[in-house]
Amino acid sequence: MVIVDEAVLADPDRLGAVRTAKHALPALPLAPGALADLAARLLEAPEAQLTLVDREGVLLAGGRGPLDADLARWAVSAGAPVQREEAPSFLAVPVLGDTGLPVGALAVLDPGPRRWTAGNARILTELTALARPGAGASYLSALIDNLPVGVIACDTDGDIAVVNRSVRELIGLPPDAAPRLYPTRATGALFDLDGQAVPWRESPIQRAARGERVDTDLLVRVQGRRERIITATAQPIISDDGHHLGAVAVAREVTALRRAERFRDCHRAVEEALRGAESAAAAAPGVLAALGATLGWPAAELWLADEDTGELSIGGRWCAPGSGLDDVLTFAPVKGIGITGRVWATGKPLWVPDIADSATLRSPFERERAAACLRAGLRTVLAVPVRDADTVLGVLTCYASAPEPHEDLLALLLDGVGARIGVYVALRRAEALARQLARAKDDFIALVSHEMRTPLTSIVASASMLGDEQSGLDEESRAMVETVHRNATSLRSVVETLLDLAGLDSGHVALHTEPVDLAEIVAAALAAARPHAVSNGVRLLCEREEPLPMQGDPRRLRQVVDDLLANAVKYSPRGGDVEVELVERAAVAELIVADHGIGTPAEERDRVFDRFYRASNVRHQGIAGKGLGLSLARTIVQLHGGTIRLSGHPPHGTTVLIRLPIVHNA
Repeated sequence: MVIVDEAVLADPDRLGAVRTAKHALPALPLAPGALADLAARLLEAPEAQLTLVDREGVLLAGGRGPLDADLARWAVSAGAPVQREEAPSFLAVPVLGDTGLPVGALAVLDPGPRRWTAGNARILTELTALARPGAGASYLSALIDNLPVGVIACDTDGDIAVVNRSVRELIGLPPDAAPRLYPTRATGALFDLDGQAVPWRESPIQRAARGERVDTDLLVRVQGRRERIITATAQPIISDDGHHLGAVAVAREVTALRRAERFRDCHRAVEEALRGAESAAAAAPGVLAALGATLGWPAAELWLADEDTGELSIGGRWCAPGSGLDDVLTFAPVKGIGITGRVWATGKPLWVPDIADSATLRSPFERERAAACLRAGLRTVLAVPVRDADTVLGVLTCYASAPEPHEDLLALLLDGVGARIGVYVALRRAEALARQLARAKDDFIALVSHEMRTPLTSIVASASMLGDEQSGLDEESRAMVETVHRNATSLRSVVETLLDLAGLDSGHVALHTEPVDLAEIVAAALAAARPHAVSNGVRLLCEREEPLPMQGDPRRLRQVVDDLLANAVKYSPRGGDVEVELVERAAVAELIVADHGIGTPAEERDRVFDRFYRASNVRHQGIAGKGLGLSLARTIVQLHGGTIRLSGHPPHGTTVLIRLPIVHNA
């Protein structure tokens, strides 16, 4: 809410100070327009305005954009900073005249929402001193020198006139050095983000002196200091009457910010490398290249522990092209010794900022390796474990040629990468073990089934022949032969089902698809099941008559429907109904078989598809069964690209839903 105090605005002393300020503004050491532009640059705002408020209204002394008269009157009335954070947002501070009374306002404006800080208000307040009559060059110099950002200014010829303290510290220029020495120090120290040297003529301040507006990121490399990243904005200084007065550039260090952005890029690159690889060794080149290239390191290694022996072996190594480090990093880790070896033994990250420090690497073995790295230009090493819970699966080791400034960030990044690799390795090992177990299970079932099929066939045939020779057997012997024949036949059925399952799961037994009418298959299964249902007092209900064409294996689909109907009849009470429904929805055939029987406990409905599993209520009631029918049905349905699901059938019973995609020949 804008609050305007008319008494303050009409104060005669204040109005006198405004008249003095009007005459003094043209003589200020920094032109009002340049002052407004400097405020906008320092606070990264799209617009800034320097205004004076007198009896007649509000005068725009410097700046761009539509004049906001209410804002200026509010700041003068308040005599203190005023702001709004909702869009359009602004921050304004009063400009004081030579008597200390507010004569106008310096404001920065943003069309969007923005949170203004006390630091922002302090910068604006310091800048307003430049708009006071009598503000001298010494005050301007002190103010610019104490700004938290780097400021460089040049005259119309491009000669450097101002270099503040932040820039001197950044470039390594002594505090008492003349500004004209800045070009000499900056030449060879400024680089673009691709690492190419930026000539002095192409520096932001020189481009701005030629009339350009510049906004770019640069690398600053000074001998003996860490590399830093700055964002530099530069523009010409234009007076109110359009004259070119020179140029100004503002520089802020963004090393940590850009590093964090590169860390995110690195994580994405690592994820991409892991996602497309079949093993950790296959993923290693992409992972290590992402780390090295993204973070600017010359070398990185991934060591992986053998699953059986636990010994570390190289999973992958990346060295920057042309570095020659492939011939240096040839040593294998020793558990408990050296950087990689210590991480291997302890399972804890290890950061060595300077491998020349004898206090860090004490043993002759460690010193020998450190000396080899130092000769190759490597100074810093960071190693993190690759873990699955408490198990060390490997070690990720990275090398740098200079001390890194963000140790905590780097440790966090590499620890996250190591953990991601650990999850990947553990998952791949679990998948491999699962495949081995599945193969072993199928091989065992196939072996046992094959070994049992031949003798069972002989037993069934022999029992059948003995049963035919009833004249030579007494009643007790005939009962024994019938028992042998019945049980051997049942066991042979189990073996045949297991062989069928093993063949379908392994792919050795394939589907033979052709155009079929699913409605006809269901009708034939119902006709075959009806006599058994009638003998058990169960009615089979199905109303569909129109065909439902699709692609499928008719024998296998009939096998599934037969099994579902047999189960529904088996578990239904006498006088119960089994309802069969076949419909087509959105190119999907849905077969529903619902009974009013004993049902399946909700927590066991997924498990009944496992081999040999039978629901607890079925087992407790002593109902015969092998626990293989639904396993075989699910396998056949899945091979057709479909799904099968069990649910309840209120008030009691079971509903089986099969969904099959309808695929027709073109």
